[in-house]
Amino acid sequence: MKVILVLSLTITLISQGYSDSCKRRCGEPFSPLNDCNCDSKCQQLENCCDDYKKQCGQRALTSVTDAEIKSMSETLYRLDSNRATDSQLVIDPQEEIPNSETSYQNDLASRPLFKYVNEGTLFSKPTYKALLNLLDNYKRVTGDAEDVPSQETQEQDTFLRETMLNTELGRELYNFLQSKGAYASQHEFVQDLKMMWFGLYTRSKGKLDSSGFEHIFVGEIKGGKVSGFHNWLQFYRNEKQGLLNYYSYSFDGPWTAYPDVMGMQFKWDGYFKQVGSAFIGSSPEFDLAIYTLCYITRPGKLCRLSLGGNAQAIQTYTWDNSSYGNGKKYIGSAYPATP
Repeated sequence: MKVILVLSLTITLISQGYSDSCKRRCGEPFSPLNDCNCDSKCQQLENCCDDYKKQCGQRALTSVTDAEIKSMSETLYRLDSNRATDSQLVIDPQEEIPNSETSYQNDLASRPLFKYVNEGTLFSKPTYKALLNLLDNYKRVTGDAEDVPSQETQEQDTFLRETMLNTELGRELYNFLQSKGAYASQHEFVQDLKMMWFGLYTRSKGKLDSSGFEHIFVGEIKGGKVSGFHNWLQFYRNEKQGLLNYYSYSFDGPWTAYPDVMGMQFKWDGYFKQVGSAFIGSSPEFDLAIYTLCYITRPGKLCRLSLGGNAQAIQTYTWDNSSYGNGKKYIGSAYPATP
């Protein structure tokens, strides 16, 4: 009889939440009766079970709704005070082609895409300077292992500090993710972003040759083609240096001011990119924040945004062949997609 009573009591306690594990409990409502909790705010309240990150991991933000993502993206859009203005940036899109012709490699643009960029004003901003310092740190061909000396590590830290901690936009993103239980402190937030974005993994030959940042912000060459490359500053920098030849565009967003969204065809030092979509005129902190928001809340999925009242989407991909921390996945890719 005693054995039956003890077993019955144990089953009752577990069913009421007295388990010290988050196994099969991720996202369950908070209860003061629990020894520990597995809800989205347990990290903020410091009452998570010890295996919360292992069991819940990136599933911890599944409670974020599409409406909340759209609202947050509008907030980030509004707070992008470092975006380029019409007097600081002028582009010359020239020839538009249908999606069915993006693979033809026809150079239909006799002039560069970027007609004018006020470098003196834009590039003196701390976040722009921090991004530009990172763009020449990478070997673009996959299969060539990356070297990361201490100076480059410091440049990564500076970029994350300037974009995420020293701008209102970055702090707003942290406050949102912290309110959802993703991070307990700014330090944890920045350290996770450093691994998520700059952690190295292999795309070819088993060598540590790639990262989410390199793929998205810098671009890579894989299989004789351009892979990634979704940042307008990298585009402008290489076009100015004569390393990039703009061909045409196949998509232009509805915005009459910056940031705009375009899908471009181009050759980068002889390698072709069929469609390289990017925000045009956005600040570095905006790009990093929007991609991070979508990757954390919709990893490996289409993330639907609202920017200035217009629909936009970000497609994210997880890197599934390796991980960091407690099974967290690196960013494989993220870019503006058709809404």
